[in-house]
Amino acid sequence: MLIEIWSDVVCPWCYIGKRRFERGLEDFRNAGGDAEVEVVWRSFQLNPDQPRGAITSLEASLAAKTGGSVEQVRAMNQRVTELAAAEGLEYHLDRYRVVNTMDAHRLLQMAKANGLGTAAHERLLHAQLVDGELLEDPATLIRLGGEMGLDTAATANMLAGDGYTAEVIQDLRDAAELGISAVPFFVFNRKYGVAGAEPAETFTQVLGQVAAEG
Repeated sequence: MLIEIWSDVVCPWCYIGKRRFERGLEDFRNAGGDAEVEVVWRSFQLNPDQPRGAITSLEASLAAKTGGSVEQVRAMNQRVTELAAAEGLEYHLDRYRVVNTMDAHRLLQMAKANGLGTAAHERLLHAQLVDGELLEDPATLIRLGGEMGLDTAATANMLAGDGYTAEVIQDLRDAAELGISAVPFFVFNRKYGVAGAEPAETFTQVLGQVAAEG
């Protein structure tokens, strides 16, 4: 069973969705599901027009997008933080900075090519949402790549050029062709889709249905 997950590493709902999916998959296994599952992470950009070098606070960005007040945005972020805590995630959205994520996604593509896709996605989500790292900064990405198990010199060379840009763009094109406009988005065997951070029970049900169909 192929499960493709379109996600952005700066997406608060994506980390929540990842945890719920993982729990749903565990429950599927515990219930006797024995289908072989391959999880592939795909690139998506929440803020594709964010200029490189432009760093914006989450509150300012969301207020501009929604037309709401800073107070309304803070209340919304507090609710997301509480939902994340229910999944064992300690968000610090006050540290969150909106950046251009192309280089972060290129790093993810490099990690995926080296068999580290899921671990890399986990590390960058944690870096952004828990640690408040700056995921546009090359030095930060090189360090994080090293923590994932990538060679730091190779990572630096990749980031200095345009390595893995084509792979990121292809994922973005595939998302557009599938009608994906928000993430997380989970695609099962290119046949079924689950939009958003649904409860774990939803993922367990879909996994069972897809497995039953063979």
